[in-house]
Amino acid sequence: MPKRAQLLDELSGPAGYGILLLGQMGGVPNEINLLIETAVYDDGAEGLRPLRTYAVRALGVREQRLSLGVFGRLQFLTEHPLLIHANSPRAAVHFSGRPDHVEDLVLDISQAYVSTFGPWRHLIEQADDLNRSAPLVDLLQGGAGQLGVMPLPLAERMVRVLKHHKMTASLALESGFEAEDEHGRSRLLQLLLIDQSYVTALGFAVDEVGKAE
Repeated sequence: MPKRAQLLDELSGPAGYGILLLGQMGGVPNEINLLIETAVYDDGAEGLRPLRTYAVRALGVREQRLSLGVFGRLQFLTEHPLLIHANSPRAAVHFSGRPDHVEDLVLDISQAYVSTFGPWRHLIEQADDLNRSAPLVDLLQGGAGQLGVMPLPLAERMVRVLKHHKMTASLALESGFEAEDEHGRSRLLQLLLIDQSYVTALGFAVDEVGKAE
């Protein structure tokens, strides 16, 4: 069985647990190495019984947030809110008109952001998504302008929100987004999600410590 599948299998049962023992920079730029131990809960010992230890190598790391310790769930994902900024083309959202109730529109814009990213991204922290040239209320009451340049899934939601408030809205895709490089290799990031910890990277390799693949 491939080591990635073996790791996931050992963590999949109701008694399966993982322990993130180590996370450190690798030997090349943008590389992170993780050391993960799998374990099962032993009723007799009233504690965890170790099974195997795995080394997970993340290559082309873009972002990471790690907390060492026991975890219950590990996933390798290609679709997740944390991947939207890296894996989606960006689009400029333009509008014209003035909302009847600008405070309600601002609230709906915030809700559209939450609906897109959940707890993983926060509007106040993503400074590049919305136009910061003026306070949002002033921008929306200006009669016309650019709401911002943002990932396409978010841009599409924002257009719907603006139209719901009886404003004219459109989006324009930015050029330059390429899902593959000149050699046909994917530029899209993948996600390793460990409970609330995560690493986004171009790829992951899993090996059992002390064992051959």
